[in-house]
Amino acid sequence: MTDLVRLTGIEKRFPGVHALRQAQFDLRAGEVHALMGENGAGKSTLMKVLSGIYQPDGGRIEVSGQTVTVPGPRAAQTLGIGIIHQELALMNDLTVAQNIFIGREPRRSFGRLDEARLNADAAAIFAQMKVTIDPRAEVHSLSVAKQQMVEIAKALSFNSRILIMDEPTAALNEAETNELFAIIRRLKSEGVGVVYISHKMDEIRRISDRVTVMRDGAYVGTVQAADTPIETIISMMVGRDLETLPVEIPDLGAAPVALEVRGLRRGRAIRDVSFAVKRGEILGFAGLMGAGRTEVARAIFGADPREGGDIIVHGRPVMVRSPRDAVAAGIGYLSEDRKHFGLALGLDVRANVAMTSLARFRNAIGVLNEAALEATARRYIAQLAIRTPSDRQEVRLLSGGNQQKIVIAKWLLRDCDILIFDEPTRGIDVGAKAEIYRLMQGLAAEGKAIIVISSELPEVLRLSHRIAVMCEGRLTGILPGGPGTSQEEIMRLATVRQGAVEEAIA
Repeated sequence: MTDLVRLTGIEKRFPGVHALRQAQFDLRAGEVHALMGENGAGKSTLMKVLSGIYQPDGGRIEVSGQTVTVPGPRAAQTLGIGIIHQELALMNDLTVAQNIFIGREPRRSFGRLDEARLNADAAAIFAQMKVTIDPRAEVHSLSVAKQQMVEIAKALSFNSRILIMDEPTAALNEAETNELFAIIRRLKSEGVGVVYISHKMDEIRRISDRVTVMRDGAYVGTVQAADTPIETIISMMVGRDLETLPVEIPDLGAAPVALEVRGLRRGRAIRDVSFAVKRGEILGFAGLMGAGRTEVARAIFGADPREGGDIIVHGRPVMVRSPRDAVAAGIGYLSEDRKHFGLALGLDVRANVAMTSLARFRNAIGVLNEAALEATARRYIAQLAIRTPSDRQEVRLLSGGNQQKIVIAKWLLRDCDILIFDEPTRGIDVGAKAEIYRLMQGLAAEGKAIIVISSELPEVLRLSHRIAVMCEGRLTGILPGGPGTSQEEIMRLATVRQGAVEEAIA
């Protein structure tokens, strides 16, 4: 196959960080080449160099056999390079067609917009992709999966032969992922080369031809996806064999209940949900997208109002009208969207760690004890193995796994008795996942009550002592954790039809 791209000896430095060290990568026409590595390994940085977002400090970029410079994203588009970021860059109030051709709209005489041609051109691209999307629909009306298709169409509108996808299935369910993979296979058959960045091992085996692994900004190796065991790829990524801690179900018969929820209601999103979590227990929440798991967590934490129900902490009813009330009651919530609801991205590590506990660092007249703040931040950096040049580093410059550890540090400092983890490992590599699993199991061993919401069934099964399953806002059953429960049992409860809950459980 023809080389579409060849990167050799790529160097990139940021203040305090050597992000790329003689990195290399190549992409052939008509292949899906997975790019893997732990968070902070340099994957996204290398692709941002290729797509003109960053300028390299050294090395060579070749496109279709020619050495090129890529001074900016527009130059990359001219070279046939398209990138689809994990966080979609669409304008929600514009139509699908307007998003695809923004700044390049067809015009009639006197500069008037040729809307018919605009929509027809967009429809032609969707026909090529074999997907059905109305070019006239406003983007905000589309599902995340359909928005992903619009991003692909936008890249193809530049006649892209090189398509970079960064965690494209992070917010997609299984059916939507299958739809995306069908499109990728069609593009591959037309000679398009796809760079596929993902942390999901099962996807890598399903969709990719080759896998290149990076570690600490450097190239580790390239292997054939079909012939290489997952364990080998993981070892290449982390530089070590990962310790796996199988779920051990503790005997919590005499343990006191830390959190009890009775009859929680909020419209159709939460329908009379009741459950309890004991001290030292990890209760997993499973269900399909839209089942109501996150809605339950946000209602318990006071982030969304509830219409009814009681929240009881350590045997005493508490009134939770806001997150402030929840924190005062000893409840911490790690949101599924850490960047918007868990971190202040423009502040440094120590400010984020101390965010919910600033009062303890102030003296009687409100002056911060800088030395105590710094010592605390450094303690958690060491305890959680947070990779950062210093406690003064802005958290926006850190990898996703390290950002997640900072959110965890924030709640550990607050010493909450009840911790709700919502999609705790989304967008996080296998090495960081293993560390967070060990941390959560350790917190439970210390007597914390933990709720884990995850869309990854192996994760729920690996972590949970019991598993609560939701469907259409209802709790359809609670299953035991451990090897006695299968993914099929969970999916059976997650897809139970309305009015048949007792029948499904029986």
